[in-house]
Amino acid sequence: MTELKRVAIVGSARIPFARGGTAYADETNLSMLATTLGGLADKYGLRGERVDEVIAGAVINHSRDFNIAREALLDAGLSPRTPGTTMQIACGTSLQAALVLAGKIASGQIDSGIAAGSDTVSDSPIVFGSKFQHRLLDANAAKTTGDKLRAFTKGFSFGELAPVAPSVNEPRTGLSMGQHCELMAREWGISRRAQDELAVASHRNAAKAYDEGFHDDLLVQCAGLVRDNNVRADSNLDKMSTLKPAFDKSSGHGTLTAANSTPLTDGAAGVLLASEEWAKARGLPILAYLTMGRVAGNDFAHGEGLLMAPTIAVSEMLERAGLSFADIDYFELHEAFAAQVLCTLKAWKDPAYCKDVLGREEALGEIDPAKINVKGSSLAYGHPFAATGARILGLTAKLLSTETRKRALISVCTAGGMGVAALVESAS
Repeated sequence: MTELKRVAIVGSARIPFARGGTAYADETNLSMLATTLGGLADKYGLRGERVDEVIAGAVINHSRDFNIAREALLDAGLSPRTPGTTMQIACGTSLQAALVLAGKIASGQIDSGIAAGSDTVSDSPIVFGSKFQHRLLDANAAKTTGDKLRAFTKGFSFGELAPVAPSVNEPRTGLSMGQHCELMAREWGISRRAQDELAVASHRNAAKAYDEGFHDDLLVQCAGLVRDNNVRADSNLDKMSTLKPAFDKSSGHGTLTAANSTPLTDGAAGVLLASEEWAKARGLPILAYLTMGRVAGNDFAHGEGLLMAPTIAVSEMLERAGLSFADIDYFELHEAFAAQVLCTLKAWKDPAYCKDVLGREEALGEIDPAKINVKGSSLAYGHPFAATGARILGLTAKLLSTETRKRALISVCTAGGMGVAALVESAS
């Protein structure tokens, strides 16, 4: 059997993330992804060069985005001999892409790959009912102008013109992610103040990272934007406490607000992975190593908590790696909602949950807050669904390359009751 190779994280690039309807109102998933891949290519001298595979995706798709990974890499100037694969696993898309590429690199199938994701809420597809769509198709197929008119108008009803709005509701429950998270917060007793405190910390850590220049070489300018436009250095509890609940507006018990939930966001991010030999032959840096990953799902439709699957993915990954929380120096936990992070942390230290759900005899334990999202996370930067995993992976690799600590854990919750986790180790 071939000996497994180490999977090097060479580096990353992303465009600044923007709140929906702002800086990227005229951009598309394809244009944002191509800009990101182009920035990555410029950063590592890959213009015109072949990369063994690009895997990327978007959660909000247009029918026009035919294999967006392939089209974006061509627009970005990579060699036409670079294949592109489009995939999607909701908010875990680009982290899952990295894990797939890592498996291929480790087993020697390929030597290099780019994992990426892009999402836009500003350019969401507007869909009409099937009757209206069939009417348009029939009119298009008709031969003469008169036939086209008759095909279009026969039995026409103005009700057919009502668009079907893009939905964030889970098909199996009819509830939005925010509504599900409200149920989780209630189950685990997560207070509004605790959520707001976590959100303030995320913004302050992100703002500090900008002040320190941490992001200077990670960002690629796009549409005139040079930094994430959601980060608020002046974020404070007094302001947050005035906001009304965003998802449970009538019961009087709602705790999730626009401030302690991620905003609807546009953006794209990518990470370059490689074998050590490939990177060294090109004189490229190795920031860190992607050493393990795990994907899990739960029975959210029957009460397990839509965004609790990362508890399972992390537990199973650590068990396979023979590690505990004590072995982890940094925890990069995607902040879909502050409540999601807090529920996850509480579950990991709950003996009954760890035994009944995770199959552990003892609780995983408590995590030092000083180790969590030290550069801020999604509440501050925003959350373009498919791009978040690559953003976190790139940030984590750079973090480990600039510190003396050795190991980081990444956890991303996703729609559909799934979670994606990964371990990253320092190259030094």
